Amino acid sequence: MDTLSQFRDEFEAEYQTTRKFFEAYPEGKNDYAPHEKSMKMMPLATHISEIFGWPDTMLKTSDLDFAKGDYQPKHLSTKEDLLQTLDENFKSAQESLQNAKEEDLNEYWALKNNGHEVAKWTKYGSIRHSLNQITHHRAQLGVYYRLNDIPLPGSYGPSADNQGF
Repeated sequence: MDTLSQFRDEFEAEYQTTRKFFEAYPEGKNDYAPHEKSMKMMPLATHISEIFGWPDTMLKTSDLDFAKGDYQPKHLSTKEDLLQTLDENFKSAQESLQNAKEEDLNEYWALKNNGHEVAKWTKYGSIRHSLNQITHHRAQLGVYYRLNDIPLPGSYGPSADNQGF
């Protein structure tokens, strides 16, 4: 099985869908959150755009330790910045997936906090987790859009907004 080719295809499909969502991103709603415990809209969208870069990091490293400052989330403020970040991260992921070897997916990758292992997967599992996170958080963003009467693009087929339902 050519897992890397399948990952490239899956990331391409998720990228195209996510790009449609980001093209519909509303100006003036960056701080919207449906609940006090919810992320605000722009940080949520930024997080989604950053997930597209995870395969690059996962394939080039063995772990990420939040306490060591290896990762600092971006602070975006415009739709253009959001689309640019998405495009850059997607490109880096596709290049890393293109250059990787199937056996690289058997190595382990971990999330850590000050040396404490929070989660650990094979690189295959970590990349699969990334795809799941994209879907999960994009669905959250879709709820934010719906609550603000922003028409939803289709994800895996047409949405009610695409079909006039």
